[in-house]
Amino acid sequence: MDVNQAKQEHLLALKVMRLTKPTLFTNMPVTCEDRDLPGDLFNLLMKEDPSTVKGAESLMLGEMLTLPQNFGNIFLGETFSSYISVHNDSAQVVKDILVKADLQTSSQRLNLSASNSAVSELKPECCIDDVIHHEVKEIGTHILVCAVSYTTQSGEKLYFRKFFKFQVLKPLDVKTKFYNAETDEVFLEAQIQNITTSPMFMEKVSLEPSLMYNVTELNTVTAGDSGESTFGKMSYLQPMDTRQYLYCLKPKPEFAEKAGVIKGVTVIGKLDIVWKTNLGERGRLQTSQLQRMAPGYGDVRLSLELIPDTVNLEEPFDITCKITNCSERTMDLVLEMCNTSSIHWCGVSGRQLGKLSPSSSLYLPLKLLSSVQGLQSISGLRLTDTFLKRTYEYDDIAQVCVVCPFNGLDS
Repeated sequence: MDVNQAKQEHLLALKVMRLTKPTLFTNMPVTCEDRDLPGDLFNLLMKEDPSTVKGAESLMLGEMLTLPQNFGNIFLGETFSSYISVHNDSAQVVKDILVKADLQTSSQRLNLSASNSAVSELKPECCIDDVIHHEVKEIGTHILVCAVSYTTQSGEKLYFRKFFKFQVLKPLDVKTKFYNAETDEVFLEAQIQNITTSPMFMEKVSLEPSLMYNVTELNTVTAGDSGESTFGKMSYLQPMDTRQYLYCLKPKPEFAEKAGVIKGVTVIGKLDIVWKTNLGERGRLQTSQLQRMAPGYGDVRLSLELIPDTVNLEEPFDITCKITNCSERTMDLVLEMCNTSSIHWCGVSGRQLGKLSPSSSLYLPLKLLSSVQGLQSISGLRLTDTFLKRTYEYDDIAQVCVVCPFNGLDS
């Protein structure tokens, strides 16, 4: 609707302005060499310019602030603020003025008005002011609908409205990768890219885990008693730069023994990202629930709970295995140990382990020795369920470094 036409037809005028922070003023320095015709004139003018930085007049960045000259960009997660003013341009008193502000998105319509009650009267040259705020949570086209209704002195009820359309852009590109460890731990790598045109100060990037997990952030380096961020003290993310964050999720103790439950858990949690731009404008994004591809353990899962990193050649060493029944039936297990060319099992093969109920575990200490130096793979365990006559084979369970204790000694 044309503003002049609205003023002619209506007694009230509506003005809507977006509220944004100012920006630092940038000047365009003009210099020349001393032997040129202007001489030192340009340098003197820059030094006298109040907008330049004293001692660094040739830099484009000034000390002054400038008010926004256009609508600017609005990014997902930021707060949209707007100033709404209704002014009585007429010479008569207007009654029962109701100002309503709605924000229309592709999925919903939100009422942003601070008050839904009508103002009893508005005298000539007076105005009604309102400031609205809304945290933008959707990408795409948004329409701010401002409607004004009022009653004239003659009792005539009038109504008009204006539409203001703007686009909400995506500020960050977030990609995630999951790594399922041999234990029940899950590692999450989050790649966050700044796809805006200005640098961001990353105030917080955290992972809110689901109910079954505890999370440990792996984005700090321990230095003495305190930890320092791997990204340094100034956590700025420049335009189009990407930063990687790493998190470790471990099942809570009450869920750790429920192998069948943990195996089927695909929901891990969600990322909470908080940043600041320009002069402290705050933005916040929360991802939807992150889901991983659940690992397939089969009916019986075997994992190593205890194993040394380095062992001596031809000397026995101990390991502890954890055997978990991931099926929905009771198993009667028999353990067989098969030697390889380098790894030899010490103990009785073919022994009964007894019955193992669903989702329960047992810990099994075993003894081995290696006859070959180097990095050796532990293989050769076999579990047989006597109920179904089914055998489960476990090779390359883990690696151990075998060294000779006499190397470097005089013979």
